[in-house]
Order: sequence, then C-alpha cells, then structure tokens
Amino acid sequence: MRIGIIALLQESNTFIAQPTTLKHFEQDLLVTGEEVRTRLAGSQHEVGGMFHVLDDAGVEVVPIFAARALPFACIEKAAAEELLQRMFTAYEACGPLDGLLVAPHGATVSEPWPDFDGHWLSELRRLSRPELPIIGTLDPHGNLSPKMVAACNALIAYRTNPHLDQRARGIDAARLMIRTAKGDLQPTMAAAFPPLAINIERQCTHDEPCHSLYKLADEQLNDDQVLTNSIMLGFPYADVEEMGSAMLVVTNNNRPLAQHLANQLAGYLWQHRQDFEGHLISINQALDQAVHMPGPVCLLDMGDNVGGGSPADGTLLAQAINDRAIPDSFVCLYDPAAVQACVAAGVGGKLSVAMGGNTDSLHGAPLVAEVEVLGIYDGKFEETQARHGGFTKMDQGATAVVRTSRGLTCMLTTRRVPPFSLKQITTFGIEPTKYKLLVAKGVNAPLAAYKEVCKSFIKVNTPGCTSADLNSFHYDHRRRPLYPLERDFEWSPV
Repeated sequence: MRIGIIALLQESNTFIAQPTTLKHFEQDLLVTGEEVRTRLAGSQHEVGGMFHVLDDAGVEVVPIFAARALPFACIEKAAAEELLQRMFTAYEACGPLDGLLVAPHGATVSEPWPDFDGHWLSELRRLSRPELPIIGTLDPHGNLSPKMVAACNALIAYRTNPHLDQRARGIDAARLMIRTAKGDLQPTMAAAFPPLAINIERQCTHDEPCHSLYKLADEQLNDDQVLTNSIMLGFPYADVEEMGSAMLVVTNNNRPLAQHLANQLAGYLWQHRQDFEGHLISINQALDQAVHMPGPVCLLDMGDNVGGGSPADGTLLAQAINDRAIPDSFVCLYDPAAVQACVAAGVGGKLSVAMGGNTDSLHGAPLVAEVEVLGIYDGKFEETQARHGGFTKMDQGATAVVRTSRGLTCMLTTRRVPPFSLKQITTFGIEPTKYKLLVAKGVNAPLAAYKEVCKSFIKVNTPGCTSADLNSFHYDHRRRPLYPLERDFEWSPV
C-alpha cells in the first residue's frame, strides 16, 4: 500500500494590505519529497500523526509536498502559482498511490483563487483517478467551501481551540485512510452551512458556549455508522464568500444520515446563535479590572492576534500600561529596527527608542520611551509540549529585552512569532510569575501555554486587523445574510 502526503497551510487575513509572498513560506516550511518527513515526522503537527500511523502499519509513505507560512495576508498571485506548480509537479512524479492524505488549512486565500484550499484540492482530485481516496485534516478556523467537500472523501477538523489535538487528528485521518484503502469502509461526507459567524472571542472549545456544541458532536459519534464529525468555527478575517461556520459529518456509506447529523449541529448553533456573540471589553476597562486582580493576569490583545495574521507590533495596550506606569508588566513587540538599536547600545545600555507601531495605522503609533537594555538573544527556542499550531522549533530572530523608565518590560523581536509557547519568554530571561500583567497577542491560542502561570485572563477588545468587533470591518465578498452582521432573517437547516 502506497499513501501520499501533501500539506499546504496558511491562515490568510484579507484585511492586511501587504501580501503573503513565497518568502513567508521559505522562512517557515516549503519542502518536497523526503524533506517532508525530515521536517514533520515526530512533530505535534497533523502530518506528524499521519507519519506515525502509516509507519507503524508498514505502509509505504510517499511524502510529496509540504508548505506552511505564519498567518498573514492574502497570498500574492506569483507565490500561489509557484506553490501549486511545485505541488502538482511533485504529485505527478510520485507514481501510483492507493490513497492521498492532505492537510489544507481551510482559510487560505490567494489573489487568483479566494478559495485557495478548495482550488488545490479540486485540482488534486482532477489529476487523480476517480476512485483514489483523498482524506484530510482541517483547522476549525477555516471557512469551509463546497469545493473542499466535493474534492475529498473525508475531512477531519481539530476538536480543540487552543489546537492541542493536531497530531491526534492526523492519526485519525491516517487510520481512516488505511481502512478505506483496504476496502473496509466507504467514507461518505455531508456538510451544513448555517449563515452565522461565531465571534473569535467565543471560540474556546473547553468553555461555553462551544463546550455544549462539541458535547452534541461527541454524542453523535456514539452511532457506529458515524466515522467522524467536525465543527468549523470559521475565520472572520477572510473576506470570502465562504466566510462563516459550517458542520461536517462522515458516515460509512450513509449520506442521508451524514446530512441529517450535520443539519442537527447547524440547527443547534443557529438556535443558540446569541450565545456565540462576543463579549467586548475595552482597554481601560481591562486595565481597571486587572490592577485589582492577583497576578499574573494575562491580557489577550485580540486586535493584534498574531495567530490571526496581525502584525505583532500593536502598541495600544503597551502604551496604556506604560502611561499608567503599572509595575511588573510585560509585552512582546515585533520591531527589527528597534532590536538593532538595542544591539548597538549593548546590554546595560540606555537609549530612547521607538517600539512597534510600524506596520499600519490600525494598531497604534510607535511607543517612544527611555529604556535600559536587559538582554540580547538569538531568538531561538523549542517547545516540547503540545501547543497551538503544532510548532516545536521556533526562531523569532535577534531579540532584545528592555525596560522602560516607567517599568514596562518589552521583548523586541526581529520576526513575528505568535505567543503559543511560554518558552518564547522564559528562554530569554523572563520569569512570568514575577509579573503582574502579561500581554499575549492572541485570543484563545495562548491559553494552553499561559494557563500554567496566569491566574486570570482578560480578552481585550483592541482595534486592529483581528478585532473581535466584526462591525469594524468592511466586507465585500462574504455571504449575506450572515448573523450577527445581519439579524432580521430566519433560517432552517432543512
């Protein structure tokens, strides 16, 4: 048995002016052939789970192509075309297969093809013999499209946010593939598309309202005919026709049952739609609360959510904390120029420096402050635990840790790296338990790491390209009507 593996993942925020280029993939992951195994086998990534199952089963694994870039903007035309050229060339050269495992993201957008995942999956289906099983994984922050569903025999989304089960879902996909390729199962998939966008602030799966929705999904799995089901929470920062939530159910050759159960999940979500609207707390409200709470308190900077594609240099929270001179506070900012200025000053050096606020006008002006340089580092760190994104080895480039004259500790980085791991700060001399306030530029993804040290979390409604206030965005392409952006309409899954 020969099973191929292809992965192409990026979360594309269409509200960012600059494009995602091929360089963004080259800085993270862009490989073919056995280099796919070298980079991903043994990882917490879903592809790591796929390798694990296939290798244990004695299957001949055919690594074909893998590409990943940090969440950022829409992929420019030249980069999208180059990615597909490399993927399809490698696929056509790999020889006959008994199955193809795929790992799209679900919210990847390119200039030529807004539904980029649906496009490349459909092309793979076109290039394959009709009976070839194609089974894949999805990030639940994807915007599911009918093209994705039509191209695959089964799709399995992560069931946790923060995403701690990526490897487990890759294991599920590979096990399902082996049984399908042997002829033991006939995966049959159906989807439902309720006209609703779940607010990002409500998307933590172990908290309500998501917890009860996932409990219903778990109950469906008690039916022996149900092979898997998935909840696509959606990604509201991609202005595409597919934007919004969706449900997937895969049965063993029972399409009516699959559709009925997908409709059941969609109906539950619609019935409880008001529960999935965001709870928005302003910067001043958050700081007023936080100063009276036992620390460390994690302030989640939702408008500069790096895992949602934001620039990582938003200063609005940092400026407010610095203005108030709240002691023992910490923030991380992406600013290569500021890092170089601190490197020139050296450890122990003092200088006036402008930090952050360089990308656009959405995320605040540069924070100008007198600082002392506490440390200079190479920015490389490793995570051994399962963390959101499945990352293990990370590199934020040359890194400077400084403290302002008003007591704010800032870690300045040369590369954008989302706050998915506590190692991002502890590796560079930051002891989080000694701080009152820790700013993490995310919404739910940082929770897995920061819950080890933080006593409380406050999700802060900061402005930006990942704002939790959906009314702050101008959409041109999304489906309409779509709750809660439109409210005066009715819908039924049947």
